[in-house]
Amino acid sequence: MKMIPEQCDVAIIGGGPSGALAAAMLVRQGYDVVILERDSFPRFSIGESLLPQSMIFLQQAGLLDAVESAGFQRKEGAAFRCDTKFDEFNFEEKFTEGFGYTYQVERAEFDKILVDQAEEYGAKVFYNIEVVAADFSEEPLLTYKDHNDELHKINAKFVLDASGFGRVLPRLLELDRPSCFPVRQSIFSHFVDHIDAEGFDRNKILITVHHKYHDVWFWLIPFSNGRSSVGVVARPELLHEFGTTDSQILLRLIEEDPNLSVILGSAELFFTPRKLTGYSCNVSTLHGKGFALLGNAGEFLDPVFSSGITIALKSANLASNCVDQQLRGEAVDWQAEYAENLMQGVNTFRHFVEAWYDTRLQSIIFSPKKRKDVKAMISSILAGYAWDTSNPYVAESKRRVDVLAKLCEQY
Repeated sequence: MKMIPEQCDVAIIGGGPSGALAAAMLVRQGYDVVILERDSFPRFSIGESLLPQSMIFLQQAGLLDAVESAGFQRKEGAAFRCDTKFDEFNFEEKFTEGFGYTYQVERAEFDKILVDQAEEYGAKVFYNIEVVAADFSEEPLLTYKDHNDELHKINAKFVLDASGFGRVLPRLLELDRPSCFPVRQSIFSHFVDHIDAEGFDRNKILITVHHKYHDVWFWLIPFSNGRSSVGVVARPELLHEFGTTDSQILLRLIEEDPNLSVILGSAELFFTPRKLTGYSCNVSTLHGKGFALLGNAGEFLDPVFSSGITIALKSANLASNCVDQQLRGEAVDWQAEYAENLMQGVNTFRHFVEAWYDTRLQSIIFSPKKRKDVKAMISSILAGYAWDTSNPYVAESKRRVDVLAKLCEQY
C-alpha cells in the first residue's frame, strides 16, 4: 500500500480533469506532485460534453493521445431547436484557428484516463482521502482524513484546489460568495437511447428550448456506446409542477416536447434520474498565499454551453505555469497572470449565459438572417475559444450581443 508523503512540492485537492491536467503539467516539469482525491475512481460525474478549446490544453499536458485512443463519441458542433425553429453550428466553421472537433465522454472513464496518465507521468495519486483543514499562515499545511478516519498532515510548497463542487478551500477558508445567477435545478440521467430519428446527428450536442418556457432547456449528449446523457434545466419551482419524482418530471417534459419525444421515443432509462440544485457559484478570490482555485472550485456558471471542463482545464493550464514560475523563484503576479487572464474567458461565457436566459442569444441563434462571418464568431465561443480577444464577440461580448440581438429581433 502506498504511503502518503509528509511533504511535496505541490499538493492537489481532487483528481478530476483540472487536477489531473495540473499534475501532468507539473510532474513533467520535474515537480513532486501529490493528488488527494476524496472518492474512488472510476466514479460518476455530470458534464460530459467537451469543447474543442479543451483539446489544446490536453495536448499541452500530454493527455490528448490517451483521450483520442479511448473511442469516445466525436463532437463536431452544437444543434439548437425550439419547436419548429432550428439551427446548428459546425465547429470547423469558426473564427478562431484551432481544433474544430472534440468528444462527448462518459466522465467516469474520461476522468480516470486523465488521472491515470498523470500518475504514469509520476504524480502520486491517493484515493478516499478527505482534506478537512488548511493552514496557509506559513508554508501550506493540509490536514486530511484517510480511509480509516485517521488524521494526518502534509506540507507543500503550493496547493491547488481542484475539488470541483466539493469546493474544499472555499469552504475551509470562507471564500464562498453568492452567485449572480438565479437558483436553477437540473434533473438528468443516462438513457439507452435507441435513436434512429431521421436527421439526428450523433456528432453534435442537441440543445432544445421548451416550447412555452424559454428559460427551460434540455441537453442531449450522445455517447459512442449507444447511450446518451439527457437532462433538463429550469427554476426548481417550475420543475415541481411536472411531477413529484425526478423520473416523473424528466420523462414528462421529454414526452411534451414534439421533437425530443420522437428522438427518444424508444429510449430506456439506464439509471434513476438525479438532480443538482443551485450549482452556480462564486468566490471572493481565486488565489491567495500558497494556493489557487481551479475550475468549479472557484467559478461555475451554468451547463448550457458546456463550458465547465474548458474553464477547468484553462485554469489548470494557467495555474501550473504560474506555480512553475513561483517555485523557480520568479516573481508572479497571480492576479494578472492567473485570475484576470482566466476571467477574460469566464466573463465571455457569463455574458452568453445571461443572454441565453433572457432570450437575447436565442433570438440570435434561431435568426435566419445571420451573416456567415458573425455566425463563425459565435461558433468560436460555442467551441470554447472564449479567450481569443481578436474575436469581437470576446473583446466586446456584452455590447456585441446586445446590438446583434436587437437586429435579429427586428426580423
